[in-house]
Amino acid sequence: MSRKEPLLGALKACILSLQADKDPITDRNVHLTSLCDILEIILRKGIRQPVIGLRRRDYWHWLEQLPQLDPCSGLIQISTALEKTIACKKLLTAQGRGRHFIRLALNQKILAVIIQHLRHTPRLIEWYDPESSILAIECFAEPFLSLLLVLSQMNFTLDLQNSSFLDESWLLPAQTVLQKLRGKPLSFEMIRWKWHDGTVYGPMLPHLQLMQKEIPNFQLQCDNKSNKVMKEDGLREDRLLYSLRFLGKVNIGMYGGKEVLDVGIERVLQQNLPPQEVLFDVKETEVICLKYNSTQVLFHHHFPEISSVGHRLNRRTLFAYCVANSPETPQTTSFDCLVYESNFVEEANEIILRIAAGFRHTEWFV
Repeated sequence: MSRKEPLLGALKACILSLQADKDPITDRNVHLTSLCDILEIILRKGIRQPVIGLRRRDYWHWLEQLPQLDPCSGLIQISTALEKTIACKKLLTAQGRGRHFIRLALNQKILAVIIQHLRHTPRLIEWYDPESSILAIECFAEPFLSLLLVLSQMNFTLDLQNSSFLDESWLLPAQTVLQKLRGKPLSFEMIRWKWHDGTVYGPMLPHLQLMQKEIPNFQLQCDNKSNKVMKEDGLREDRLLYSLRFLGKVNIGMYGGKEVLDVGIERVLQQNLPPQEVLFDVKETEVICLKYNSTQVLFHHHFPEISSVGHRLNRRTLFAYCVANSPETPQTTSFDCLVYESNFVEEANEIILRIAAGFRHTEWFV
């Protein structure tokens, strides 16, 4: 009796639903998220994980190796697609890059070609368990390829510029809102649209120009109810950085758990040092602190070096993290506590959550 794979049945049903719509498939298609989700599950199913080491393999990790391990002339289009994905500064994680590449491959009709190269590259197919992976089992891989060939005959026009959401979700955030409010008036507020010198924030310009074409009398208005002036974050390599004040750091001894954060913050405040304006970047595997209006790096810490992060309950715009100052010798290292201040409680909370998520992220995806 032949084995059945439910994922292939789900993929076939999703493709049939997409074929029912004769128009090009865009981000508005209600079946697109299901298609991408099923493709990702298939690409992840049966990936062998290393016995030791912190990095958990994802399908992006073998995708980026494909040109080096199978350097044939037919990979030019795939190599170009990989380069575009790697060059996208909006993506912070392996998951985000893998998802961006899937969307790009759908647009360029190359998913079937990619899987064919995978199956003919021994050093890559070894990534998959031959007992559980759809890609490594012949009776499943062939029908999967057939379905991908059907996809290659369909026209996808997905927006690849809007991609920062892919680190967390397949759902385009604006599309989710529109589906819930279909047929109803939609209002929105922009937190930042103007630099401190009064000029419009650069990345907003094409969107504003499009709005003004569709709505000639469209104008942006400032909310003057608050006397607070929001300091604009810095823009480096198309990445928005948090604009913070660095208050100082102290050594807190041989223990760097969250219990000592309050002590560390208090000791830094007692130093009464002048605050230093900085730009703070939370990346995929690290945090970087830059001197404001400069390229000088003040601090550069990888997540495995950070032992705790949090803020004071009585002053929630302050946050701190503890970092090992000699991570290469964990038995003898001591910890430093670094303290920063934000203009807004919400921003401080966001940074804390992103650093905390980084603990899990580096465990699985470094």
